[in-house]
Amino acid sequence: MTLKKVLTIAGSDSSGGAGLQADLKTFQELGVYGMNAVTSIVTMDPNDWHHVVFPQPVEHVEKQLDTILSVGIDSMKTGMLGSVDIIELAARKIDEYKLDKVVIDPVMVCKGEDEVLMPENTDAMRELLLPRATVVTPNLFEAWQLAQTGPIKTVDDMKEAAAKIHDLGAKYVMIKGGSKLEHEKAVDLMYDGKEFHLFESEKFNTTYTHGAGCTFAAAIAAGLGKGLPAEEAFSVAKDFVSEAIKHGFKLNQFVGPVMHGAYTRIGAGRKA
Repeated sequence: MTLKKVLTIAGSDSSGGAGLQADLKTFQELGVYGMNAVTSIVTMDPNDWHHVVFPQPVEHVEKQLDTILSVGIDSMKTGMLGSVDIIELAARKIDEYKLDKVVIDPVMVCKGEDEVLMPENTDAMRELLLPRATVVTPNLFEAWQLAQTGPIKTVDDMKEAAAKIHDLGAKYVMIKGGSKLEHEKAVDLMYDGKEFHLFESEKFNTTYTHGAGCTFAAAIAAGLGKGLPAEEAFSVAKDFVSEAIKHGFKLNQFVGPVMHGAYTRIGAGRKA
């Protein structure tokens, strides 16, 4: 058996729920071979779960990428990149290796934090990564930062932001609204430059959502790597993350991750 190969350029979440750990679990569940370049190591204070980020040297990240890209990949995604230098490196490698199935998950904060890690990174993503993106997958906060609008509270707000982000060069914009939007369902919105498409699912009354955004973007990357048309990849990813959230669980008193195996073992994809 030959598996499609998918790269994630992302941070390491020591608790295992998000970051490259979420990406690799998602890749495994969806039947692709995952490889990773570690951009940062994120730890949590056991007393209050405050996040501390340890960026990795850019030259080390480049060595990882050259190792992976020498093998060849079928698609890729980015997560926490950590610095302008690493964003520039990712853009350069996309061009150097002529990578054409690129999912940009524009991570700006750690779960539980409420400020952009480094504002200059947002500018670099807008300038260097969005023009190279097949898909960009911001959450509501990231979307209004990229679009430079105000906070997003409605589907119309999502549409306005999606159009502005599309103008920056991404082929598809997928804004992750989830349960935080003022809407009766968990809703994500996709814009391809011509039409808006809503992807809706049941809202779940849970706080066990750690890693949901990473998981959704990773599932899209897996689908594209397997050759699925974009909208089919989005639909599978929506089902995958919905099942993962539905079956999320408590890790400790501070956090609960989504269940990455729920789609293939319990939910819609168990017979796929």
